[in-house]
Amino acid sequence: MLVFAAITPHPPIAIPSIGKENLRYVAKTTTAFHQLAEEIYASQPDTIIIISPHGTMLQNAFTLNVVPQFSVDFKEFGDLTTAFTVLGDTGFSHHIKEGVETQLPVVLASQERLDHGVGVPLYFLTENLNREKTRVIPISFSLLDLENHFKFGRALQDKILNDTRRVAVIASGDLSHRLSETSPAGFSPAGKKFDDAILSLLYDNKIKEILSFDRDIIEEAAECGLRSIVILLGILNSIRSEIQVLSYEAPFGVGYLTANLKIDN
Repeated sequence: MLVFAAITPHPPIAIPSIGKENLRYVAKTTTAFHQLAEEIYASQPDTIIIISPHGTMLQNAFTLNVVPQFSVDFKEFGDLTTAFTVLGDTGFSHHIKEGVETQLPVVLASQERLDHGVGVPLYFLTENLNREKTRVIPISFSLLDLENHFKFGRALQDKILNDTRRVAVIASGDLSHRLSETSPAGFSPAGKKFDDAILSLLYDNKIKEILSFDRDIIEEAAECGLRSIVILLGILNSIRSEIQVLSYEAPFGVGYLTANLKIDN
């Protein structure tokens, strides 16, 4: 059963030992992460499915990362102290693959060390959970079109709703990387246009408009979270939910959206 759903960014600078004196620039995001941590604790998930743009990405297939235990660290960002492990859910992962691959191509990967698209949200959202018991299934999206990502989400929904596990789903991804002159990808007017439109469409639950969003604007905005979000929307299809935007900020020219998609059980 589905008990929790959220959209999160994944800025490594939000990790205290990385951000240090710069944490003030992402204060809204870290506050929102702590709010989500309370919400996910209240939902008591058995398994967390987290969709990341920074895992193994294939052209024509979705990827489930399946190992008995995952490791999280941030050494690539200069943090040699923050590290933890979480359990994988190999049984549920194989069950998902068997059910979904009749509709869409799905492959299994075995990468013990998790990317920061998974690691940053897990750092915050498991702070109140028992990491020795909570299981994690990292998913990487593909380069297929948005319609297929929505279809993939709907196929995941079937497996989630028909299982006794309490499942949380997190769509990890940043919005535009081109919101200011200091943005990593440089500035483009399409950046703000994309972020404003996606926020508005999410508020109004206009799924068709998101799936048919202008491809040129998407590419020009240099986002990394839209496919994660679309998969989550597929999982939530026909389920009563309400989006609660906890924060949106872009201190470094990258759009950080943190939202709780409150499920009406």
